Amino acid sequence: MGMHVVIFLCFQINSFAVSAQQQMETGGQRMPDEWIDQSTGRKVIRLTRRTGNNMSFYFHNNPFAGNKMVFYGTDLLNTNNNDSVKQETGNIPANNKQLYSVDLKNLKVEQLTFQPSPMNGEIIAPKGRLVYYQIKDSVFSTNIDSKQTKLVYVFPEDFKASITTLNSNETQLAGAWSSDKEKEIFRKNPGKSSYFELIYEAKEPRTLFTLDVKTKELKKIWTDSAWLNHVQFSSTQPEILMFCHEGPWHKVDRIWTINTNTREVKLMHKRSMNMEIAGHEWFGPDGKTIWFDLQMPRSVTFYVAAVDVQSGKERKFGLKRDEWSIHFTNSPDQKIFAGDGGDSGQVAKAKDGRWIYLFTPIGDSLSSERLVNMKNHNYRLEPNVHFSPDGRWIIFRANFEGHTDVYAVEVKR
Repeated sequence: MGMHVVIFLCFQINSFAVSAQQQMETGGQRMPDEWIDQSTGRKVIRLTRRTGNNMSFYFHNNPFAGNKMVFYGTDLLNTNNNDSVKQETGNIPANNKQLYSVDLKNLKVEQLTFQPSPMNGEIIAPKGRLVYYQIKDSVFSTNIDSKQTKLVYVFPEDFKASITTLNSNETQLAGAWSSDKEKEIFRKNPGKSSYFELIYEAKEPRTLFTLDVKTKELKKIWTDSAWLNHVQFSSTQPEILMFCHEGPWHKVDRIWTINTNTREVKLMHKRSMNMEIAGHEWFGPDGKTIWFDLQMPRSVTFYVAAVDVQSGKERKFGLKRDEWSIHFTNSPDQKIFAGDGGDSGQVAKAKDGRWIYLFTPIGDSLSSERLVNMKNHNYRLEPNVHFSPDGRWIIFRANFEGHTDVYAVEVKR
């Protein structure tokens, strides 16, 4: 009798253990844990190997603490249907939403929280190895390694606000307070197409605040009769806080900063033509540069642009209509970019834009490579790209299997 030997190839690529796999169309079917996208030749792997829906953080929120990535998991729910409501971690109608971590070396998944009430917040303290989140009016922290959970702060009755960011030396949380009238508009109009103009036109007061995580001192640092949103601390400068004037992008000068010590407020980009839009802003890894999606005018000419926080000097890189992405981000070494593409219903009205993209600056333009074919993904769930800490993988979320999971695609073949 002959002996048949089957050899399974398994090897370490960058940070993730990956086994050799066949080429397959991505999505539209149950996928294995690893495969090669037949349209691009790139290896794709599933990072969140647990039953249920799994959602990575918003594109400008850092999910990493060392080799661990934090994400939200819920019970299983079909997320690839025709419902037009934009899906984010805070509004997926699934039960038992908890925080989890995945070790990027061995893909071990661990549950971090066991909260009986719904939570919100995507805030990591990588040095302290904590994740911060909020349940109603209470702020909590959970240690990513020990799972120890502490109550950090309870907002007073007259200032029910929400945390959204942590500064670079991990001493202050920040966020925005909104009026009861504004909260009621959100409650009655849960769809973005319903509330977006209503909140903008209401011009209710909003207040930016900081919260000292040790002393519990709450400071109200800026109030305006505008929709203050997307509050983000610089990744390296603990006193620089970015925020936006939310609303229809062609009606607002959107991107601003405030120095939390001096209270100096600065506009980062002034619109220069009718229907110009700038948005989906994020701090680059250096913490000194704000990057953003720039269209001059809207839906016609597309750029990824940057402004130096200190000098105000701007630069921009052009890209084609089909290459436009809902969100962009840059690598840890700031040499390349990624984008999550978009379908024909997005602002660019792309005919063939449903891809995860890699971009390389060449002169004043971006040269693109397609990494993952997203034709089976429903873009009401925005993929929200992140580079892995070593810069060798692009991490994104997708519903191309009918539910939501978090995946990684290799940057280099």
